[in-house]
Amino acid sequence: MPNRPVAFVLASLLALSACGSDPGASGGKQDITVWLMKDSATDDFVSRFETEFERDHPELDLKIQIQEWNGITQKVTSALASTDPPDVIEVGNTQVAQYAASDGVTDLSGKVGELGGDDWIPGLAEPGAVGGKQFGIPFYAANRVVIYRKDLFEAAGVTPPKTRDEWLAATAKLDQGDTQGIYLPGQNWYVLSGFVWDEGGDLARMDGTQQDGGQWSGSLNTPEALAGADFYRRLQALGDGPKDSDEAKPQQTDVVAGGGVAQFIAVPGAAKLVAKANPDLADELGFFPVPGKTAATPGAVFTGGSDLIIPLASTRQDGAYAVVRALAGEKWQVELAKAMNYVPNRTSLASEVGDDPGAAAMAAGAVNGRATPNSPNWAAVEARNPIKEFLTAVLTGADPARAAAEADRVITQALNSGS
Repeated sequence: MPNRPVAFVLASLLALSACGSDPGASGGKQDITVWLMKDSATDDFVSRFETEFERDHPELDLKIQIQEWNGITQKVTSALASTDPPDVIEVGNTQVAQYAASDGVTDLSGKVGELGGDDWIPGLAEPGAVGGKQFGIPFYAANRVVIYRKDLFEAAGVTPPKTRDEWLAATAKLDQGDTQGIYLPGQNWYVLSGFVWDEGGDLARMDGTQQDGGQWSGSLNTPEALAGADFYRRLQALGDGPKDSDEAKPQQTDVVAGGGVAQFIAVPGAAKLVAKANPDLADELGFFPVPGKTAATPGAVFTGGSDLIIPLASTRQDGAYAVVRALAGEKWQVELAKAMNYVPNRTSLASEVGDDPGAAAMAAGAVNGRATPNSPNWAAVEARNPIKEFLTAVLTGADPARAAAEADRVITQALNSGS
C-alpha cells in the first residue's frame, strides 16, 4: 500500500473518531454506524431498511453513511486501526483477506450457522473466510452470463446451449458472413478463470496452510489451467475480438451495439448499455448462464460482490451483529436482489429473482461461482496482471506452457511479497 502523508493519516483518524457514539447519544438509544458503498443499494432500499430495522430494534439508532469506492481501501484500513470505527462496513468480497490480515476484523465463525452459512453461494462465502475463520458475511453477488441476440440465434437455427461442446458448435454456426459468433476480447481474465476452474485448476494455490506459513504459487502452468486457456482460445477464434486488450478497450458494449455480434459475456446490466446505444436491439437481447462441461452444472464464474465485516474495535458488537444479521437475512436479501438485479447470498433464494431474465440467468450461474485466490496480496497480482499477458501470448501463437510459467513466476512473487 502506498505511503500517505502524515497529515492525511491524522485527518483520517480524526474523522473516524466521530463514527460511533456512546449509548444515550440519541435519546437513550445506541448509535450504530454503517458504511455502505455508493450504488450498492437504492436510496429507497436504504431508507426502508433503516426505518424497519429501527422499528424492530427500538434500542438502536442506525446511522447509514454512503462511501465512495475511490480511496476506500485506505479509509477502511484507517478505520480498522482506529479506536472508534464504524460498526459495520461493506467491503468488496475479494478485499476481506486484506482487511483480516490487519487483525482488526471480528471473527464471526460462531454465527455462520444462524446466518444460513450452509446455503451461502461459494463465491461470497469462500473469500470471507480467512485462515479457517469467517470474517466476511455475504451481502450480495453479481456474475457474468452470456448475453445473446435472440434474432440471430433464431436465424441460425440454434438455441442457448447447455454444455461447452454445444456452445462451440452453436457459436461456429453463428460465425458466418458479417456476424461474429461471439465477441470475446483476448484479455478477459475473469472469463478465463471460470474455464480454468471448470477444469479443476486455479490461478494460484497455497502450499500448506496460512497458519503454518504456507507459500503461494502461481498455477497456470498445469494441465488443468492450460486446458482452460485452450478452450478460451477455441471460443475466442469464433469472433473478431482483439487479442491484446480487455473488454474495456474498446468498450465491448459499444461493439455489440454496432450490430453483427451474436453473443458476448458480461454482467446482465451490460444489456441495458447496448440497448441505450442501439434501441433497435432492446427487445432482441436474451441471457443464459455460461455453459459448463456437462448440462448438469453451469460453467464456473467469477463472483463479484460485497461482504459485511464488523471492526474488532467497535464497542457495539451486539448492535453491529444485529445489522449484519438483518442485511444478510432472507427478507432484505430478496428486497436488495429485486431492487438492484443482484444475486442473493443464498442459493435457495435464486428463484426469488425469476421475474427478471438477466438476474435469473445470473442466479443460475452463481451456484458455481468462485473468487480469486484468498490472499491479502492479490491486489498486487492485478496491478500488473500477468494473466492478461498470458492470454495474449496463448492467442498469438506463443508456447502456452512457457507463457504460463512466466505468469506463474510473477504471480508467485506478488503473492509472497511481505510474507
